Amino acid sequence: MKHIHTFQVFPNLPEPIAFLEELSRNLWWSWRRDAIELFRRIDPRLWDTSSQNTIVFASRISQERFNQLSDDDSFLAHLQRVRLQFENRVKSPPAESKPQAGNQAKIAYFSMEFGIHESLPLFAGGLGILAGDHLKSASNMALPLVGVGLLYRQGYFRQYLNQDGWQQESYPETDLYHLPLTRVHDANGSRLVVSIPTPGQEILAQVWRIAVGRIPLILLDTNLPDNRQQIRDITARLYSGDQALRLAQEVLLGIGGLKVLDAMGIHPTVCHMNEGHCAFVSIERLAQVMEHHHIDMNAAQQVVARTTVFTTHTPVAAGHDEFPREMVEPYLKSYEKRFGIGTDAILAWGLPKETGAGGPFSMFVLGLRNSQYCNGVSKLHGQVARRMWDHVWPERSVDDVPITHITNGIHVASFVSREMTLLFERYLGPEWQMGSRRPENVQRIDDIYDEELWRAHEMSRSRLIRLVRELLLQQYGRRNEPAPIMKILERVLDPDALTIGFARRFAAYKRANLILRDPQRLEAILNSKERPVQIIFAGKAHPQDSEGRELIRELIHFAQQANLRHRIVFLEDYDLWISRSLVQGVDVWLNTPRRPMEACGTSGMKAAINGVLNLSILDGWWCEGYHPDRGWVIGNGEDFSDHEYQDTVESQALYNVLENEVIPCFYDRSGGSMPLEWIQKMKASMKMAMADYCSHRMVDEYNQRFYQSANNWYHKLLANDAAEARQLSEKHQRLRQYWSSIRIDPPQSEADGPFRVRDRFNVSALVHLGQLTPQEVQVELVYGRVKGLESLETVHITPMTANEDWGDGKRLYTCVVSCSDPGRFGFAVRVLPNADPWIQHTPGLLTWA
Repeated sequence: MKHIHTFQVFPNLPEPIAFLEELSRNLWWSWRRDAIELFRRIDPRLWDTSSQNTIVFASRISQERFNQLSDDDSFLAHLQRVRLQFENRVKSPPAESKPQAGNQAKIAYFSMEFGIHESLPLFAGGLGILAGDHLKSASNMALPLVGVGLLYRQGYFRQYLNQDGWQQESYPETDLYHLPLTRVHDANGSRLVVSIPTPGQEILAQVWRIAVGRIPLILLDTNLPDNRQQIRDITARLYSGDQALRLAQEVLLGIGGLKVLDAMGIHPTVCHMNEGHCAFVSIERLAQVMEHHHIDMNAAQQVVARTTVFTTHTPVAAGHDEFPREMVEPYLKSYEKRFGIGTDAILAWGLPKETGAGGPFSMFVLGLRNSQYCNGVSKLHGQVARRMWDHVWPERSVDDVPITHITNGIHVASFVSREMTLLFERYLGPEWQMGSRRPENVQRIDDIYDEELWRAHEMSRSRLIRLVRELLLQQYGRRNEPAPIMKILERVLDPDALTIGFARRFAAYKRANLILRDPQRLEAILNSKERPVQIIFAGKAHPQDSEGRELIRELIHFAQQANLRHRIVFLEDYDLWISRSLVQGVDVWLNTPRRPMEACGTSGMKAAINGVLNLSILDGWWCEGYHPDRGWVIGNGEDFSDHEYQDTVESQALYNVLENEVIPCFYDRSGGSMPLEWIQKMKASMKMAMADYCSHRMVDEYNQRFYQSANNWYHKLLANDAAEARQLSEKHQRLRQYWSSIRIDPPQSEADGPFRVRDRFNVSALVHLGQLTPQEVQVELVYGRVKGLESLETVHITPMTANEDWGDGKRLYTCVVSCSDPGRFGFAVRVLPNADPWIQHTPGLLTWA
């Protein structure tokens, strides 16, 4: 039928339960167990078949059922309890008298994906889940933060496997009426639409808002009739394989996202870019700061850089987005007039020096050069990132590269099982989520009775196995498998057997097939009569990753052997719901990345908070979290250059630790019906996750180390007609102009040694400052133990003092070196600006003797 006009009909909720509509449109419910159970009790079966989507769920409940609930005293008491929590945690002003992040702070958090709940298909994997957890903890902490992303109408692909185990992809359209979206309007009450100039035709984007507790998530959508199809498709699929479309998405997110905030009257004091996809934010923000505060580009750069946070998640250079400069250039044309410089000069911000003017435009380099606060997502990843990008600062040692780390964390309440939630409420208190990091709360986990903890975990495992059987019946049924196979699937897996989970993106470096390298040994482990083991796999490969797709196929073929299909399974269409079920229900979480290619790996943290024990390569967060009391390691954290040899060594290490440590520990029931040593490891693992790897800790660390400082800089630099920003700009330009004239003669020691511990000796160096003054520079002696021919370790820095003026810009600097330890030492002298870290870390503003 043609010419259909559509309209939406929502339930007519009686007044006593009218709050359900407000609750269903704020994703706060998704991490509050009491709120989830409120919806579930309305119709448990329908809740599950609605994929826990509150909008779909409500539209399928009969008006008669709602009328019944409005007279149900028990339901109304439950609703009132949730309503009070909602009002306290979402609607009421924060209880803290001191504002988070500083006075008049406004933090804009940009990310290409946000994983908040499976009913909101705006994410692909860990990066998105991390971003969603960031918003949830910001809401819990009442941070003045707004999220900015894109509204994908197809999102990331749905996965299914053909008869041969080859991954197939589908892209179903998301019904926007099934999402808790609110359209954003402008000051005149019209729907807000922003425009971004592009090659050929401008991009028009409408704007939506989703409430995530206290935090608004702003989403841009190009699916407008006024756009041609190519532009409408910018927000069709997440991580399009088409390079031009991918660039357009990143332009829309960065430039368009900041334009939207400006149109809404939101002027961020701090911008946080979650990975290089967002780096165009810095270009549009530079223009807005210039125009709003009437300052030139150089002064505006002082503001933008000192108020921008840049988080990188990718430890592989090939994983960072790069685009041909001729593809980027048209998007930057409109900034020539706004900045007063040519496009080539703007493009240079994203070009590594060694590639020259004709090299690719790097989104990472663009983000790095416009951010004072740059971090990796684990301690090891910070080290890897410094090595990867030390070429941006060729005059600095790797350890001196200004990239730090803040280890990721998980939003505990979003991933902990209902069984563990009940234990936490009983032993830690009803508001354990808000004070979970307090040491006294963490220690109370030890008070949980061993039997209670073990029975709770057994319930989670049983629930997982029931779910696995249901999902396998569905996925094999879609392929019309014969009845005997379907009968086997009804009994697949053993609710009492040691269950291992492996679920993540199927990329080659994650080595999902490491455990398959010795099939006979693995078969013996799985089919042991006394101590059986079973493995549940899940995960997607990127549609263009043929190697990852082949890994899935190899695994499926292995699992289809008649003597193994009851012990090893693969679940299709891995998503947040399946992930949550796995980390709650398995006994061991297996992680086998090729070190050091795992930036963090937060799924292991989600498992740990549920008492699941990690068995992992020492990579990502497990380098920090591992202790023998909490889990196991595969290998000893070695770095290999020969991947084939590495896989052989580490696969054998995996089998060894399974056979000799993990399996015996699980099946040791000498204390009765429970594995007592295993339970103690569970408690230690849970305490570790709650204390050190929750997203509250992570967001608080961003706030304490970055947000507060950046917010203070914003107000300081723009006060008094941006007087300090202008002064810093002049200082910065002067340093750049005259720095090349600095030269240091070889430093001189008053004695050649050898020395004894507690000896002291003087070092002097003649420094040629040229046009610069002693007040504009710092001269430092860098010394430490010699490591190799050209590097030092355990570096110490001692300021040198200008003692003699030799005229013509030359100064003699001296200091005293104390010999505190025996060994082979070395020293060098360097000059750097006497300024704040942003100016000090400017590439080129560092000179060595």
